[in-house]
Amino acid sequence: MDFKEDFLQLVWKYQYFDKKGLQSVAGEKVSVIQIGFHNLGEGPDFLDSVIEVDGVKLHGHVEVHKFASDWKNHAHGNNPAYNSVILHVVWENDQKVDRNDGTSMPTLELKGKIFLNVWRNYEKLLDYQADLPCAYAVRNVPEIVRFSSLEKALVERLHEKSELILKLLEESKGDWEETAYQWLFTCFGFKTNATPMLTLSKKVPYKILQKHRNQLGHLEALLFGQAGLLPKESEEPYVQYLIKEFDFFQKKYRWNNSMTRQEWSFMGARPSNFPSLRIAQLAAILSKAPSLFQVVMEESKDFISFKKILQVGPSDYWKYHFSFGKSASKQVSKGVSSTALQLLIINYVTPLWFAYGRYFQQSEWQERCFDLLQEIPSEKNNIIRKFQNVHWQASNSFDTQGMIGLYKNYCQAKKCLQCKIAQSLIKSESE
Repeated sequence: MDFKEDFLQLVWKYQYFDKKGLQSVAGEKVSVIQIGFHNLGEGPDFLDSVIEVDGVKLHGHVEVHKFASDWKNHAHGNNPAYNSVILHVVWENDQKVDRNDGTSMPTLELKGKIFLNVWRNYEKLLDYQADLPCAYAVRNVPEIVRFSSLEKALVERLHEKSELILKLLEESKGDWEETAYQWLFTCFGFKTNATPMLTLSKKVPYKILQKHRNQLGHLEALLFGQAGLLPKESEEPYVQYLIKEFDFFQKKYRWNNSMTRQEWSFMGARPSNFPSLRIAQLAAILSKAPSLFQVVMEESKDFISFKKILQVGPSDYWKYHFSFGKSASKQVSKGVSSTALQLLIINYVTPLWFAYGRYFQQSEWQERCFDLLQEIPSEKNNIIRKFQNVHWQASNSFDTQGMIGLYKNYCQAKKCLQCKIAQSLIKSESE
């Protein structure tokens, strides 16, 4: 059966092989005292291991390969970091290899020693035709294991998003207010217009908008003008007002780098998600928040408080328009919808909290993220339905964000053996 090296690493990590009368390929008696710590970075696969060979206790590292010849294929013989390897664990010893300094090392061949039911369970996971490779038995995995897997995937997902925020922080030279503002725009673009929204936020600095916070019309003129979405002329009085105001601000701030309409995606977006309507909603939110970062970090802690901040009604014009010049027969917007509100809290607030906690090394912010996500109802999308179809129900957004992380970073990436759920399914009883 074909398999990858990570399977052998799992076998070593959990000792899924027969250790009775264990010997190296040279006939030396081998006893495993300490497996070592699994190293997912550069260097040997397991660090700080303790192995006894013919009664001599060795302290060092363990390297795992499918074939012994992989030692040379991976150029370990030229890397001094591997001189501390005390045991070479392989499936097949097809070639004798030595350390960089010319000394030999014990080699343990696992061929014929791995437990049979471990092989069988691994074969089931190789059915990668399924969206969830573990679908056949995930309901049998202990709840504590599934919860642990979700938590790990959630933390990794927050870590990925926080990297984007910390990059914005670096670009803004440590200005958290500007960073929170730019991240809000990015999230308000959702998937379709996230990039142009970020561009817009950089073209209209938060400090400038703060000067005009008390006049919603000014905010709209600044944002729509720089977004390149204002028409050149209009018969509507309010639009005429915005055009006039932006002309003034453009000269005042010496702007000559406005975006163009072609940079925005209207096609494929629902009218409720048109960038024009989203910008109007952003302007309304910013007009009510004296200090965006302070409000998000210090004055709000639960779902209800964020609802008051983000679910602000837009100006009268945008209550009956999705875009300029196209009026609707009935009111189209009272502010951000409940579904969009949940996504914003998930994608805007919790990553910002997580990034702040990472930056200042304050772990309590991670717990705040967990608490807030557990208040938010579970999301509904294609990924979550895949888990529901195998009878794994989500209770809240803590669960759904973990599921999304699991699916994207493990299921789709075929990294089953790094997932605790798959590891649990492969686990063998002692033989």
